[in-house]
Amino acid sequence: SDSRDRQTTPREDPVSDELGHPIHTHHPPASAAGHRVRVAAAVVWCDGRLLLTQRPPGGPLGLQWELPGGKIEDGETPEHALVREVREELGVRATPLEVLAVDTHDYPHGLEVELVFVRCALDAYDFTPSPAVHAVCWVAPASIDLGTVLAGDREFLKRLAAGSR
Repeated sequence: SDSRDRQTTPREDPVSDELGHPIHTHHPPASAAGHRVRVAAAVVWCDGRLLLTQRPPGGPLGLQWELPGGKIEDGETPEHALVREVREELGVRATPLEVLAVDTHDYPHGLEVELVFVRCALDAYDFTPSPAVHAVCWVAPASIDLGTVLAGDREFLKRLAAGSR
């Protein structure tokens, strides 16, 4: 979800970004949030399909699919981070509508993220992807191959596929 592989300081509102194999809780204790990178993930629907973006090749997360979004910078809400990240990554304007979930994920390489999943509307679907986006696709949640998706997004996507949208 982040346009760059970067490790950063934690923020106040979570979403979706980074790496590998799931360790996950739905409601992290407040004490855990201070050590986590906070990430916002856009949940964008069109005709029953979900928008996913693919990271560029290279690095441990290369070519993994993810929900669009990225790191929540200091002073940003998850909603502000999504507006900024979607504009940077896809060249369109996002309108955040509601926070759907907050998950955490600890990647084996040490990165700990808190992901804030936010349902968004876009002003257009004619994307101008940045170099941080290798490809874009629309896919029904039940059809997503979770093995190709960033681990931090997997539990949320499983719940969507199970119909708890």
